[in-house]
Amino acid sequence: MTSRRDAALHPSGAGCAVLRAAAGPSSPQKTPSLPELILVMSVMLLVPVQPASAHPQCLDFEPPFKPRWHLEFCTQYEHFGCCDQKTDNMIAERYWDIIEQLEVAGHELCVDMLKEIMCQECSPYAAHLYDAEDPYTPIRELPGLCFGYCSEFHGKCRHVVKYLTENQLLRDTSERDVSTFCSVVDLSDQDYCYPNVLKSSDLNSNLGRVAEDPRGCLQLCLTEVANNLRNPVLMLHSGDDTHRMFIAEQLGFVWVYLRDGSRLEQPFLDMSGEVMTTPWLGDERGFLGMAFHPKYRVNGRFFIYYSIQINSKLEKVRISEMKVSAHDMNMADPYSERVILEIEEPAANHNGGQLLFGLDGYLYIFTGDGGKAGDPFGKYGNAQNKSALLGKVLRIDVDGSDSTGKQYRIPPDNPFGSDPDTRPEVYAYGVRNMWRCSVDRGDLVSRHGRGRIFCGDVGQNRYEEIDIIVKGGNYGWRAKEGFECYDMKLCHNSSLDDILPIFAYSHHVGKSVTGGYVYRGCESPNLNGLYIFGDFMSGQIMALEEDKSTGSWRERRVCMGDTKTCSFPGLINHHHKFIISFAEDEAGELYFLATAYPSAMSPFGTVFKFMDPSRRAPPGKCKNKPLPVKVRGKKLPFVPRELTVLDTNEKPTRPPPRKFKLTTKPPATSSLVKPTRAAASVTTSPPAKQKWKSLDKKAKKKNKLKPWRKKKVLNKQAANAQMKKNALRQKSRGQSKKAAVVKPVSDKVKPKTNHTATADLKSNTLQTPSSLTDSTVHTRKTPQRKSAQKQTRQNSIKLKAFHAFTNTTKANLNVKTNRTMQNKLQVKGK
Repeated sequence: MTSRRDAALHPSGAGCAVLRAAAGPSSPQKTPSLPELILVMSVMLLVPVQPASAHPQCLDFEPPFKPRWHLEFCTQYEHFGCCDQKTDNMIAERYWDIIEQLEVAGHELCVDMLKEIMCQECSPYAAHLYDAEDPYTPIRELPGLCFGYCSEFHGKCRHVVKYLTENQLLRDTSERDVSTFCSVVDLSDQDYCYPNVLKSSDLNSNLGRVAEDPRGCLQLCLTEVANNLRNPVLMLHSGDDTHRMFIAEQLGFVWVYLRDGSRLEQPFLDMSGEVMTTPWLGDERGFLGMAFHPKYRVNGRFFIYYSIQINSKLEKVRISEMKVSAHDMNMADPYSERVILEIEEPAANHNGGQLLFGLDGYLYIFTGDGGKAGDPFGKYGNAQNKSALLGKVLRIDVDGSDSTGKQYRIPPDNPFGSDPDTRPEVYAYGVRNMWRCSVDRGDLVSRHGRGRIFCGDVGQNRYEEIDIIVKGGNYGWRAKEGFECYDMKLCHNSSLDDILPIFAYSHHVGKSVTGGYVYRGCESPNLNGLYIFGDFMSGQIMALEEDKSTGSWRERRVCMGDTKTCSFPGLINHHHKFIISFAEDEAGELYFLATAYPSAMSPFGTVFKFMDPSRRAPPGKCKNKPLPVKVRGKKLPFVPRELTVLDTNEKPTRPPPRKFKLTTKPPATSSLVKPTRAAASVTTSPPAKQKWKSLDKKAKKKNKLKPWRKKKVLNKQAANAQMKKNALRQKSRGQSKKAAVVKPVSDKVKPKTNHTATADLKSNTLQTPSSLTDSTVHTRKTPQRKSAQKQTRQNSIKLKAFHAFTNTTKANLNVKTNRTMQNKLQVKGK
């Protein structure tokens, strides 16, 4: 879409205005006169023209969503759009304010068109209708209207414009000819003007789904979370409800990142003096793994996995337990290390490095096959040798020790505990070098998949694979690589009985898999259930989608969204090539860690967060309340480095049009009172019948007002209290009529305001003649109260007649079921 930024004024009414040029050739508009062209063009030059985005977007510069509950007013957007219940109520309240003003002024109400135009703030393409695709341009106060619809609106409802906006330019042009007005509110791209935007199959066929490019690649966007890291090998949370993130560098430093994006100046852990690392590109040794105990919030225990070198020759991987400092929750106790297990490494590569706790509470350790190429150690290699700890998935109980002096116990249900030729720690075998594994949280509703362990196993010559770990499973290496044979003799051994991967890809796609996570977060509902992973060498991000009926998985390619798709503040659509690890925060949102130069000494590591630009969760659904974090040291604020699509990382502060408030107050003697909006539990219905000013019966029938209601009812106690208050109000009114003065309201009865009137008054006063309407006693606090009192004295006879008239009308009203409580209030008031 290449539309012009020709909005009118800011909602505040201050700022420059830009008008639309004449519509495209297909629009049946007459040629504007010279003064009209000068007016249009002079304002168009005030704001620069910028390209617009054609992606669904709301006025708050975020993707649309599916509301959590039914919308009562803008019901056409209750399945997918930009309004939750709160915003829907705000629009409805403004709508009734305008209806009240129109009734008082004696204008045609134009209810259908007015509602349609106001509800475009809820459209999934609201940002395009209001020219609000980015925070640089002023938001329009009227949506873009197609010329045919605009002409009809101008002919029937141009008097409504002054109630929709304070923009004097819009008000003035609405009083001019239809061509001038419609050139102002027109959109140059006719696909996006209202109501054409509803008719386009291209725009609406895949609305709310993850955007795909012509090749079927899922287009996602990213936000930058952290940077200036030296080969960040992992990021994890502590599961203690603080929502802190711990990012580990290959050098041996672990840093604490807070919810606001800042990093603590002092590291949580510094193991750089113990960890073996080198500056060589792609060196696999260093600080490799970390896992917090499931009860970390109580016991402060965590576990680490790193490379060591003894006497400058012998290399090992070490798994140790440590504890958090008793004096600072953001620092580990450097003297608390307790070595759990050490495993000798015969080569520099294939060191494994994953630690995680399963849902069973046991610690899982993922080791490599020992290195070199083809697992050349022994007759069958380390991976197929169950008496070796290399090339395995180990499972141990770290909450105790055994009689032999080991700092852990063997879980009683480990699969090979009774086999004398197998190490009892072995849980699964036949793995080459599993790099990054994760535990599936399971579907938030059905719990499907909960507890599954996914791993990416790096291949040898041809294939990379993704596995789901099961107890006692043999994953085939070195007999197989992916789905194919690697060692022919071992591959054709009938006792192999290996478990095939759920997915494998060739080295034409990538050469070093990085395992990921199944997305179970809240912010991007479209991604739920996708296993997202990547490749270290190619920088390719991929996804797998499960067929629950068959248990099979199919590939879904992932690519970065184009400029149009990612045109949201703070979003980027690129990342560094070398994808080192994936991560999940405490709320289940998904991240990955990448670097531009894979050396343990280079500070080019960055953390990115996934974001689906097609759909987000409804506002308020993903809120969480993290526990406070006591910070003793200095905090370093996050400074983004990556270039965003919109060249800004600042969130807009300009409010959308729905915040606009009418400044013109109705007369104090107005007969129309709005429904209650003040309390969520107290709601009223609009009038059952309207008195129309139009003499056209067909127009009356067509423009029949659709009532706006909430489906909540008063509880019994609130209803009784309201009945008593209503009775006191009626009694006070009767006394004021006899005395022809307005007496102060009792302390127990609050005076009515714009938002606390009863629906019975509204439903009857709509049918009241104007002479009686003008003499109605109004209890709002206004400067005109004295004049109202004087009018009341002069028209006491009319008031008595009106009182009898309203009582008769109330008795004959046929009220719908959802107004039962209001009837009770009316009867009590009598």
